Amino acid sequence: MSLFRRFLNPKSKSDKKQESPEKAERGKYMPEVKLPTDERFMLNFKNNGGKFLYCEDNKELQEAFDNILLENDWYENDCFCLDPNLQDKFKGFNLNFTRSGAAPFFLSTCEYLVANDGSILISSNQIKECKLNDLPDNFVIISSTSQLIDTIGEGLRGIKFRNKQRIPSNITTIKNFETQKEGDFMSYGSSTKNLYLLLLEDL
Repeated sequence: MSLFRRFLNPKSKSDKKQESPEKAERGKYMPEVKLPTDERFMLNFKNNGGKFLYCEDNKELQEAFDNILLENDWYENDCFCLDPNLQDKFKGFNLNFTRSGAAPFFLSTCEYLVANDGSILISSNQIKECKLNDLPDNFVIISSTSQLIDTIGEGLRGIKFRNKQRIPSNITTIKNFETQKEGDFMSYGSSTKNLYLLLLEDL
């Protein structure tokens, strides 16, 4: 069973009982076990308020996208999308692809998924020179498991390596995915987006 399936389907009581002896052997001064990259990303991403949908293949990806449109009543609506490949992939959903920030949602890929803080790393490859505040409040991000990384620094090196001829500008991260609570000064000035992540298995 895939790690993502296990994460989405918590273990049974019998599984937990089998694990308890190992946990009992660990003293309170033992260093914490570092979770795998994919598991850390999922935990931090969900803690940030993101909505996560794991897809084993393109058929599940199309179904998940369909469910998002139905849930939000976005069918036959405007969709801010700058990626011709995505426009072609989802052309059967009666969407009007536009570059208007007034559209109900933004459809895009991303550069990387950062495990350490559960953020989405994007650049001008996805958003051109737009500022996050100029984009719709709702994001639907299409990504793959091969884009999972540990740190932002690792992502920046990856962007530089993959774009040797011309390094993209406007590199930024998104990690606030729920409405800020009133008086939450820690997130003041940041751009909050209601974000759906469709993660396609490609490893």
